[in-house]
This record gives sequence, C-alpha cells and structure tokens, in this order.
Amino acid sequence: MSSSESLSWRRLFSFFVPLGISASLVTISHVIINSTLARSAHPETVIASYAIAGSLLTLTERPSTLLRQTCSALVRDRLSFQALTFVTKIFLACVLLIGFLIVYSPVGTGVFKYLFGVSPDLLNKVIDVYEILMYVSIFSVIRNIYQGIIITNNRTKWLTIGMVFRLAGMYGLSLYFIYTDSIDSGRVGAIIFATGMMIEALVSFLEGNSIKRKMPAKLEDHPVESKGDVFRFYKPLLLSSFVALFIGPVINIVLGKTTGIALAISSFAIASSLMQLMLSFFTYIHQIVLNFYLVDAKLVRKFALVTGFIPFAMMVSIAYTPLGPWVLENVMSVQGELLQQSLWTLRAFVLFPLIFPFLDFSNGLILLRGQTKTMFRSQTANAICTVIVLLILVSIFPAWNGMIGAVAQSLGLLAELIIVWLVIRRTKQEPTMSVPKDRKSTPLKG
Repeated sequence: MSSSESLSWRRLFSFFVPLGISASLVTISHVIINSTLARSAHPETVIASYAIAGSLLTLTERPSTLLRQTCSALVRDRLSFQALTFVTKIFLACVLLIGFLIVYSPVGTGVFKYLFGVSPDLLNKVIDVYEILMYVSIFSVIRNIYQGIIITNNRTKWLTIGMVFRLAGMYGLSLYFIYTDSIDSGRVGAIIFATGMMIEALVSFLEGNSIKRKMPAKLEDHPVESKGDVFRFYKPLLLSSFVALFIGPVINIVLGKTTGIALAISSFAIASSLMQLMLSFFTYIHQIVLNFYLVDAKLVRKFALVTGFIPFAMMVSIAYTPLGPWVLENVMSVQGELLQQSLWTLRAFVLFPLIFPFLDFSNGLILLRGQTKTMFRSQTANAICTVIVLLILVSIFPAWNGMIGAVAQSLGLLAELIIVWLVIRRTKQEPTMSVPKDRKSTPLKG
C-alpha cells in the first residue's frame, strides 16, 4: 500500500481531534478544584495555599510531559520501552527526593518563603498541600509514557476517554467534599487533583500496556536499544524545560516595574489564560509530525498549514471585534479598567497564536530527527529575547502594563522559531529517528 493510499485527511483528523479535545478538557480540572475550594469558610487562604503549592508542581510536570514526546519518538518495541522506563525511574526518583526534602526538611521553608514569598502564616498550609501534590508526579509519569504508546499506535480516542473519566472522578469527589462540608484546607484541592490524575493514569496504563504486550521484543534495525540512547534524546529536552520555567517568573518580576503593577500582572494573567485556552486544542501538531511525516510528508505539511492558522483567526475574532469585551465581561467576569487593559494585552498577544502551531510543527521535525539539542538552544534564545524585550519596553513604555509581557513573550517565541527553522534548513536531512529507512512508506503502527 502506498503512502498516499494509507493516509488521508480523515485519518489525520481522527488522530488529531481526540488529542485536541483531551488537551482542552484539562482546563475544566482547574475549574472543578477552584470552585470547590471557593466554598470553604476562608476561600482566599485555602485557594492561595493550593495555588502556590501547585505552582511548584508545574516545575516537575513539564519535564514529565516531555516523557510522552520521548516515548512517541523512540519507543517501537519492548526493548526501547524498557530503556525508556529505566530513565523514567531515575527522573521520578529525583523528583520524589526533592519532594521529600521540601516537605520533611527546612528546604521547603526556604523554597516557599524566599523563592515564592509565602507569608509565615501561610507557610505550613502550603507545605501540607504539597505533601499530597508531590505524589502526583508518579501518576503523571505513568500517564505520559503509556499515552506515548497510545498515540504512536493511533489510539488517540483513549486520551479523551481517560480525560472524561478523570473529570467525572474529580467532580464526584468534589460533590462529596461539598455535601459533607469538609472543605477546610487546600489539601482538599490536592486530593481531588491527585485522584483525577490517578484515574487518568490507570486508563492510560490499561490501554497502553495492552498495546505494549503486542509489540515485538526487538524491532529489526530500530536504533534505540539502551538507556543511553533514551537519555541522549531526553536530556536536552529536560534542560530546555528548565530554561522555559524561568520565563514566567521573569515576566511577573518585570511587570512589577510598570506604572500599574497590580493592573499589569492581572491583565497579563487574564489575557494569557484566554489565549492558552484558544491554543490548547492545537498543542499536539508535533504528534502529527512524529506519527505521519514519514508516511506522507506533503499531506502532513498541508494539514499543519490548514490547522495552524485557526488559533490566530480565533484570537483576531476575539481581540479585535466586539466579541472580546463580551467574553471578558460575561464569561470571565472582568470589568472596568481591568477589562480594557486585558483587551489591549490580548491584542498585543496576536503574534503568539500565529507562531506557536508552526513552532510545534518544526519541533516535531526536530524530535523526529533526534536533534533535541536544538530545542535547548532555541528555548535559550526564547528566554534571552524575552528578557531583552521586557527590559527595553519597561524602561521606555512602562505605561503599557500587561502589553509589555505579551509583546516580549511573543517575540521570544518568534526567536525560538527562527533558531529551529535555521537548524532545519541548514541540516536538510530526512527525519530518521523513529523508524528505519525501509519503513518510510508504511504507517507507523508501533
């Protein structure tokens, strides 16, 4: 069967849409938790303790998510999966060690007090929440590596199914806490979140493990055989994720130098969350590249081109039409000066959704080639450009408030895309990491 016969628009959409739905449904998790905690006697304290502890969890969640991409790119037989799980266990052991130090030693006090600026009266409450959240990393790792197998074998509907079960479990537990009137701390939010992740991890494991058992013990000519092969691929991704984690805090620090500090930070947060909501459905374009580029590169490029402009069109329709003020006021309950500042910041973000899908496509090519060191360099370029633009704008236009962060983050993303494109154009090599050359004309089935 030829590549043109084996791949179609329908197949690409049937692969991509469940991924997009599952990514979009993630936002509902936060709605369930925050709406539950808001019913406590002291919602400000309870929500703050959960949010601060959760922000530390994101430091480990991003590297964990990269394991999904690593699995999709490298695992084609049981031997390569075994190599991946070895690296995964090392990563998980390090994360749990850090978690134990934070919860059961003075390290946690130092981290939350000096890095996060937590007040003394809130400190113990935050650590208590993180005592539960640190175990989420276990379920996250299990979910991600088995989702990698599921995605590679074109069973993406199971990601949506897993997310639906996760949300149902979280909502049911939320109702239990509400009707028993037992929402007394941020630990309730941590329990709900951990339960949801456990459910999603279980669904991913059951489906992914059934696929893994059908894999060959060793696929002929597949280059990934040892933990060293996996580590060389994953290490640059890990380093790039650490670089990316600094961008958000730096933006907030610089926004603290604007003429309206609270207004700047709030408007940036609102505009950023709305933009991410529009982008969430389109964050898996790299998986289209990983799974189908070797089957029909021309069709994959067309698919990326068609879908890539949708987030930009959505952004323009909201930011530059009367729909924007309506969404901010009626959906997000934003009013007054904050509404106007949020709208201006959203307009300043207009380049971001135009750039992101094509960066994701390009990163898919980089992953497929195994050139992950490029992603560390491109992410570093992003961070450097973002900081430079932030410093320039805040010194010249401090009254721009949240728009400073939006422009800086968008131009940083553009710098990242330029670096990736330059590497792709310079090397001009055909992607070869995922499958042997003699299998380029067949669909990737694992």
